[in-house]
Amino acid sequence: MTRPSSTPYDLVIIGGGPAGCAAAVMAASVGLRSALVERREPGATLRRVPAVTNVLGFTTGTAFADAVAADVRRVADSCDLLLGTLATELRADDEGVTVRLATGAAVRGRYAIAATGVRAALPHEAGWLTSTVDAPPPIWEADPACLTGRRTLVLGADRPLGTLLRAHPGTPLDLVVPHPPADAYKADEVRSDPRATLLELDTLSLRPTPEGHIAAGRLGTFTPNAVFVNLGVRPATLPGDLTPALDGYCPPDRQHPRILPAGDLRSPRAQRIMTATGSGAEAALHAYYALRLGR
Repeated sequence: MTRPSSTPYDLVIIGGGPAGCAAAVMAASVGLRSALVERREPGATLRRVPAVTNVLGFTTGTAFADAVAADVRRVADSCDLLLGTLATELRADDEGVTVRLATGAAVRGRYAIAATGVRAALPHEAGWLTSTVDAPPPIWEADPACLTGRRTLVLGADRPLGTLLRAHPGTPLDLVVPHPPADAYKADEVRSDPRATLLELDTLSLRPTPEGHIAAGRLGTFTPNAVFVNLGVRPATLPGDLTPALDGYCPPDRQHPRILPAGDLRSPRAQRIMTATGSGAEAALHAYYALRLGR
């Protein structure tokens, strides 16, 4: 981790996904001095997408992540990389922004780009599920090689299910996928794949068994390492002065003028790698033009 500067940055970027990394590269290209706060590595979120069909120049998230990380490292002279720590609060005032880190440090800037993205929805956030077990990991963390030949429970039919099956077309999987009737449209892309058994259920209850397994009603019993959530996502908002809408997302037109949301945090309607990348670059340009005008 690079220590944050004691003098204010032009731009503090929170989140090292496609939006945050694009913002860092764009900021460097127009001469802005920035800091990028990311708890892992730049582009880490892209590595959970094994196959992509809508990203120019790339067919896997890993290849795109490698390119993104290399580009961010390339502009490190203009962008301090504050890696391995969480941003815990974002505050704004008339002169700029303050981002507080889990380390206790405070990072000051003229503008902030909030590109914290989304997180996996948890069972207690799904109205059709009741659960007394620990929250399972998201399906994008599953290792298909470890699931080969094993009956696996996937809670929900969101898009990562299709990504998993497309990325491993020859892997013999046995996925049991309960989902509410309202989400049936999400499963259309995998409906013809015999490796996924789609089940429309109004309710489902999960409970632990004395043997340490997970009982899922009439669907049977599963080992804990063969249960994953795929319930969609929720905005990963940051405490402080971000202003969410009723759905929890943070549209740009509701924010303090010094705070610029980018990427998936803005809205559930455009959660794609390409749109996140473009929005991060656009937010950096917004800060650049505002600074040139002395705002």
